[in-house]
Amino acid sequence: MEDLPTSATEPDGSVVVRVLSYNIRSMRDDVAALARVIRACRPDVVCVQEAPRFFRWRKAAAGLARTSGLVYVSGGATASGPMILSSLRAHVERAEDVLLPRTPGLHQRGFATAVLRFGRARLGVLSCHLSIKDQERYEQGRLLLERLSAMGVPHAVAAGDLNDRPDGRTFGLLANALQDGWATKPWGREHTTRLGDPLQRIDAVFATEGVQVLGCGVPMGLAGVSERDLRAATDHLPVLAALRVPPSGCAGS
Repeated sequence: MEDLPTSATEPDGSVVVRVLSYNIRSMRDDVAALARVIRACRPDVVCVQEAPRFFRWRKAAAGLARTSGLVYVSGGATASGPMILSSLRAHVERAEDVLLPRTPGLHQRGFATAVLRFGRARLGVLSCHLSIKDQERYEQGRLLLERLSAMGVPHAVAAGDLNDRPDGRTFGLLANALQDGWATKPWGREHTTRLGDPLQRIDAVFATEGVQVLGCGVPMGLAGVSERDLRAATDHLPVLAALRVPPSGCAGS
């Protein structure tokens, strides 16, 4: 398997940032396996979906961050599931949890958002878990794009469980406005559903114009990521992307 670029700061101030998107099913599975997968991916940012939301959820989130070698940034119960973790490499400029309009009878949904600085580069981050219902999901996709624009940074990434496939209209809405990481620079495995389940790509990492996608996909075969741990950790497969983010204030930013 071709190596995915590692985290780096380049002479011009650009940074290579590793972003991981992972639906962790409320940590109801093998938490030690989950932490091993996350650590092996060596992420700078983790966009979590289905983070713990109920009894002692903050303790569970802090425990996952600690065993994964990361720190808590935003989200969890306060965003109704999406959460952001980061490495100590990131400086958190600001963070905000956003609850979305709720359809009666359906789950509350939300976004976890943050602006992170890596040296001279700033990156907006949004973690999402969209609705299982088409109309609500499409409206949430529109709100996601609006939220990214409102973050006030030239470069941003949105990642999460879309509950939609690339031929779906919400996935298409996002892919038309943003760079779909896998479609732009495929790496690793494409499909994100649990091993043995029907093959579907319903989890994705998207980036705004100006961010260079260096590789994106499920880290099957990555050193330290075992199939046994992937099966034990949760019912989704993670998506790992390496992104080059220009420094803020440079030409084209």
